Amino acid sequence: MKPSDVVVDLGAAPGGWTQVSSKIVGEEGTVLGVDVKEIEPLTEPNVCTIVGDLVDPEIVNCILEILPRPADVVISDASPNLSGVWELDHARQIDLARQSLQIALAVLKLGGNFFVKTFQGDMLEDFVAEVRKYFGHVEIVKPQASRAKSAEIYILGLRRRAKR
Repeated sequence: MKPSDVVVDLGAAPGGWTQVSSKIVGEEGTVLGVDVKEIEPLTEPNVCTIVGDLVDPEIVNCILEILPRPADVVISDASPNLSGVWELDHARQIDLARQSLQIALAVLKLGGNFFVKTFQGDMLEDFVAEVRKYFGHVEIVKPQASRAKSAEIYILGLRRRAKR
């Protein structure tokens, strides 16, 4: 992410990543926050937010109507309501990550970047392989701010390309 980029923040509520993204892209950039929950009002002029469900078939059209051009970056911190049943929670998180990937593929420019939260588990490897089909470089990232025992990790896809 850099100055003047167009960024889509999926699972944006309460708005922390949206605010940080807004500062990075500056006045020449645009940030669109999307979440099923209302996102706290943000005063930055380069930020727009919408209430929408990532699984809604119309969400891509809603996003594209707002963006000034294809996105440079799509980030997704979306998370399901946790049940406490690990297998179920992992599957739900992977489903949200896959939905985020599909949205990213629809709104990202070629060469764009994707950053998505996932949980460690048996479905992760297949998801990473799917991301590798569309990005020139893929990394698994565990931010320092994440608790050591947390199963939360992020997948970083750089340089969007047409499917291999």
